[in-house]
Amino acid sequence: MRASLLTASAALAAALVACGPAPAQTQAGAPVESRPANAPGQKPAFVGQTRAPGLNSGVVGQYTTLASGLSHPWGMAFLPTGDLLLTERAGRLRIFGKDGKLSPAVQGLPAVFAEGQGGLLGVALDPAYAKNGLVYWAYAEADGGVNGTAVARGKLVLSAPGGPAPKLENVQVLWRQAPKMDSALHFGGRLVFAKDGTLFITTGERSILEGRVQAQHLDATLGKVIRINADGSIPKDNPFVKTPGAKPEIWSLGHRNLQAAALDPSGRLWTVEHGARGGDELNHPEAGKNYGWATITYGEEYSGKPIGDGVTAKPGMEQPVYYWDPVIAPSGMAFYESNLFPALKGSVLIGSLREKHVDRLVLKDGKVVGEERLFTDIGGRVRDVAVGPDGAIYVLTDEEDGKLIKVTPKG
Repeated sequence: MRASLLTASAALAAALVACGPAPAQTQAGAPVESRPANAPGQKPAFVGQTRAPGLNSGVVGQYTTLASGLSHPWGMAFLPTGDLLLTERAGRLRIFGKDGKLSPAVQGLPAVFAEGQGGLLGVALDPAYAKNGLVYWAYAEADGGVNGTAVARGKLVLSAPGGPAPKLENVQVLWRQAPKMDSALHFGGRLVFAKDGTLFITTGERSILEGRVQAQHLDATLGKVIRINADGSIPKDNPFVKTPGAKPEIWSLGHRNLQAAALDPSGRLWTVEHGARGGDELNHPEAGKNYGWATITYGEEYSGKPIGDGVTAKPGMEQPVYYWDPVIAPSGMAFYESNLFPALKGSVLIGSLREKHVDRLVLKDGKVVGEERLFTDIGGRVRDVAVGPDGAIYVLTDEEDGKLIKVTPKG
């Protein structure tokens, strides 16, 4: 298996050289992953689906810690002013100002279930934020002995220097995952506004078996990509609106735990989800399609046993665009289209919790043609990655002493 992958990667690298250099890549070589796969008997469905040719952009990062002492920071979004909204899983929304100061906790959030992987998660601005001041956030919400992912919005009222803490007004809960479950795992939690103004929400299947099986069920919103209007109503063109018994907000199904989502420059949605022991996936979720979990998947259970029947393909289920085995534990992603790092332009940047780096992928015609591991000395579990208006790369590290780090070119 390993030898065949290296041969395939070398062949692809030669093809890339023969066709001339693609944007945002330099030289293709051996895959960056050299460890044995957790599921060595599994074979990719096509060349380049895993262990793509390794790239070397020559990029070296200069790290500036803008804020520290954050309690498991999770998500961020830039305000038009250049200030940065960021969430802490413990339940705090903060503002890092252009003046280099961190605000007190924004007041007015609903109660957050902050246990295990639960807490305050992704954050996004309304496309018309400059006019309406609306901020959206995903969070874990308790309901008696069960809990689930929810999404709310409110108007952000900023404070003047020396004034009261910033606050949220007219808070509305727009969406709640169903059914709720007694689990502190797999909440998903990324929010992305599409170019048509609808809101994509990523979810998890709560890890426990009772939730896992519902990733394939249309009457549940576990293990799904959700699409709603900005006011919480259901878009009329959602794929299952007219399907009896189906949740009309479902966009795609068969996902495990989606903790990364972003639009590419053409406006298409891309996601990355956690696998178990192997099987992290990059996908381009399309309306009504089934991405397989847990019927098909790469990798294996944490116990080392097969997942389900141990199959990686089945008619009617989509293959991942790319997968990692062993896992990198992906969280947060951004498409880099700025000029500060010219060698990275056109790349996808994905945070790695397990390997503590930013994973760079280069896409061509919808497939991954190269991979690079950037900022491997950043010193923390990368929970989120964002590109600032200045072209710098901003990273949140997920620890009790979490950090907001600005990455610029070194030298």
